[in-house]
Amino acid sequence: MSIERNVAGSPESLRLRALARLTGNRDPNDVRANSSAALSVLHELASSPATAADSLKLLHELQVHQVELDMQEEELRRSVAELEAALCRQSQLYDFAPAGCYTVDRSTALLELNRTGAGLLGSDREAALGRELDSFLEPNSSRALHAALAQVADGADGAACELRFVARDGVSRAAHASVGPDPSGQRFLIACIEVREPAKAAAP
Repeated sequence: MSIERNVAGSPESLRLRALARLTGNRDPNDVRANSSAALSVLHELASSPATAADSLKLLHELQVHQVELDMQEEELRRSVAELEAALCRQSQLYDFAPAGCYTVDRSTALLELNRTGAGLLGSDREAALGRELDSFLEPNSSRALHAALAQVADGADGAACELRFVARDGVSRAAHASVGPDPSGQRFLIACIEVREPAKAAAP
């Protein structure tokens, strides 16, 4: 067998010929073959005695690669499903936490809040977004909140204050607030736990 014959039947030569046949382009740098078409071409090359052995090797490589791709796709789908489930669980934990959770900027504009937080405000969550938290507070509480935010803005790891929310349903709500920095940047995290006050005795 001549050197030319060996080169022509080499695996690399077969790859180039297969790619060229797939696209009608003899320049292998300009082609992108899909697996189905490649399998068809390699089956055709395998039928020729001159290229059968190396073609079958390439065919086996392609089949193994296809199985690897299928396994990777399956693993990717499983990972995406697990991430979506974890995200859903974290959203549930945030939304149904027994504390009102708020993310605010320096002006106390509400950027995020959970269901419990909306309940403390006596407002629908969507309606509250963008409004300033201190607009829901009595004046003394508003000043206390701004003082706590200033402490955190000045570098404190956290601050605390007592807040009283303006009555919107005939009932004023008191809460203990903890304020901390938002790790993402120029924002603040506030957690409010409602303080249940004893009911006033009815006048005789």
